[in-house]
Amino acid sequence: MARVKRGVRAHERHKKILKLARGYRGRKSKLFKMAKQQVVRSMAFAYAHRKLRKRDLRKLWITRINAAARLNNITYNRLMYGLKLAQVNINRKMLADLAVNDPAAFTKLVEIAKEKIDTGSAKAQANA
Repeated sequence: MARVKRGVRAHERHKKILKLARGYRGRKSKLFKMAKQQVVRSMAFAYAHRKLRKRDLRKLWITRINAAARLNNITYNRLMYGLKLAQVNINRKMLADLAVNDPAAFTKLVEIAKEKIDTGSAKAQANA
């Protein structure tokens, strides 16, 4: 039986890893063993940080909404509560975008929230 040479497949595998390691510094982009270790590590970080990016963006949106809300004399917490009472279903991403790019529309939403909070507290006092 003839001998099977496996160099072609190994070369393809090595090339695939080295292609992923392009741009790494020093031996990590040149030597297969080091490149493979770094690629595995990089992929793990990429996976984890795709999850973290979602948290970071939500924090950023909340910070922006809070800053714009305080310019309109209301806190983030009360704004979100008022919008919930008013049944205004708008997500934080869109609210943050409005706060930055369309302050007039954001101010209208704040007024709606304030109105609902005021009517809600008036009802609570009447019931007490």
